[in-house]
Amino acid sequence: MAIAAAAVIVPLGLLFFVSGLFVNLVQAVVFVLIRPLSKNTYRRINRVVAELLWLELVWLIDWWAGVKLKIFTDHETFNLMGKEHALVISNHKSDIDWLVGWVLAQRSGCLGSTLAVMKKSSKFLPVIGWSMWFSEYLFLERSWAKDESTLKSGLKRLKDYPLPFWLALFVEGTRFTQAKLLAAQQYAASSGLPVPRNVLIPRTKGFVSSVSHMRSFVPAIYDVTVAIPKTSAPPTMLRLFKGQSSVLHVHLKRHLMKDLPESDDAVAQWCRNIFVEKDALLDKHNAEDTFSGQELQDIGRPIKSLLVVTSWAVLVIFGAVKFLQWSSLLSSWKGLAFTGIGLGIVTLLMHILILFSQSERSTPAKVAPAKPKKEGGESSKTETDKEN
Repeated sequence: MAIAAAAVIVPLGLLFFVSGLFVNLVQAVVFVLIRPLSKNTYRRINRVVAELLWLELVWLIDWWAGVKLKIFTDHETFNLMGKEHALVISNHKSDIDWLVGWVLAQRSGCLGSTLAVMKKSSKFLPVIGWSMWFSEYLFLERSWAKDESTLKSGLKRLKDYPLPFWLALFVEGTRFTQAKLLAAQQYAASSGLPVPRNVLIPRTKGFVSSVSHMRSFVPAIYDVTVAIPKTSAPPTMLRLFKGQSSVLHVHLKRHLMKDLPESDDAVAQWCRNIFVEKDALLDKHNAEDTFSGQELQDIGRPIKSLLVVTSWAVLVIFGAVKFLQWSSLLSSWKGLAFTGIGLGIVTLLMHILILFSQSERSTPAKVAPAKPKKEGGESSKTETDKEN
């Protein structure tokens, strides 16, 4: 991490981790004292508390870096966002796709009740991963033999969720890179599948299980397609912390859950078809540099995240000043050493967070090799059927 970048990132990291640890503490207390008595009361309280942390990251996009999100969807879908339970599926185009989802959720009024299916290692991230665990995110190991029961029980827990929630599922199974696209293209060509140009091949078992267990209480699937215009640099966590702006185009299409087919195989094929359509949509975007044919919705830039971050900053600075006056920490070599170690830990944690978000450092889920086609031209089960 360059010195100039660290001069900006460390103060922001200090604010985030100090306020985040306080949020984690409140979440833990509420989890221990309230959840055994009333799970839904706990969820309502946690929704508000978690939002105080998530809004700091929304502030990074809206106010610090000034990332411009352009949302393309029809007026009816736009008005329903945040007013109903929804399963959200998206391509994994940039390092901050999860943050884009949080911005959309914040605009829709359901940021605190936005959930996601994440890899298991995410829950060990200090502050952010711990808060996700308290918020009932679903953590998987990328092994269907281990994950099937975990996903099933996690989805069933959401049936009595008292407020509208979004559950995000990245069905490609890993973040997009050119190397992974090449591997997906080679696999598709050898297996008789449509060869993707802009997306990876969806891994359908998690999606099928989600639809199966949520069909009775989730009315809609939000199909999200994220694209980066040619004139914009791809957004990353490092660029956000440096205050460097980007532009993202987000296409959103709503599907009624009741319109999906009944059988698991048909649902899996529906998901694959959606990604074929998504691929074609991205082809069109690449040619026109916009999502034509859909209304551009004004999502504005609410001041709420700015007020929350300003409040946190005032409280943390005030608390730090009082602590330093009380402890005389900076008046001795031991105190200075202790302060330096603390700042070093914050720097290391921020470095880990930035590395964790980078697409190039993500690893694809393990897959079995393709089986040869059966006699008569009928192909064996696809890679996505076997490993998801």
